[in-house]
Amino acid sequence: MSETQETMALEEYLAQGGVVTSPANANARYRAEVMKIMAIFIDSELAGAAGFAGSINTAPGLRERIAAAKITLEKTRHAEMVLDLMGEFGANTARYANSHPWEARLERDAPPGATRSEHDMRLSVFNYPLDGWVDAVTMNLVMGLAVGVQLDDLTRVSYQPLAEAFRKIAPVEANHVKLAREGLAHLVEQGHAEEIRAALDYWRPRVVPVFGGGDSARHEMLRRLGLRHRDSAAQRQAWEDALGAALAEPGLTA
Repeated sequence: MSETQETMALEEYLAQGGVVTSPANANARYRAEVMKIMAIFIDSELAGAAGFAGSINTAPGLRERIAAAKITLEKTRHAEMVLDLMGEFGANTARYANSHPWEARLERDAPPGATRSEHDMRLSVFNYPLDGWVDAVTMNLVMGLAVGVQLDDLTRVSYQPLAEAFRKIAPVEANHVKLAREGLAHLVEQGHAEEIRAALDYWRPRVVPVFGGGDSARHEMLRRLGLRHRDSAAQRQAWEDALGAALAEPGLTA
């Protein structure tokens, strides 16, 4: 069987719901797309953890500092879990942790969707700095809900070891959202509603780009490879619905 025939056979198998269990069973295009998914996730978790680490000392109490430290630790651990899988594809895992300045950020007023480096694969939202505790809690909620929507897709990717890793990661990330909701409710009780609304106005348009554009041809290609399910519009709507519900509980509006 020729290389083209093997590629077509694999993609037809995946389009019918098949799974891949080893890098050895993947063709070049599939390997590249799986590697991209892993790199985006790892870089975003490392950048997110580095940014949130700076919020530990801005937390108003010990309970809040423990929550911030827990989130920082768990995001770093999630990056390690997926990096181990990337190593099976030949990535240099020993050097990865120091390959970028994960704490680096753009100026606070940089426009939504801005990036700082073409080699750093973090989602663009992690290029913006946090500005105090209220801002950090708000960002954690807004982006955490987006992560939950994306993980719903990622737990079903056709590369089985990666799907299994994401199924372990998803409930931990969901708990980060729970901590953010509790923290936001507490801040509302303390009279910080206007600060929260200002933070929402800042972070919401910067989270929107993480869902991507409307490239239907690329979505169809990823869908056939079993690496994407809901399109960008459906994911964004699910996020909007979840955010609206989360903000309604403490009496805020999106």
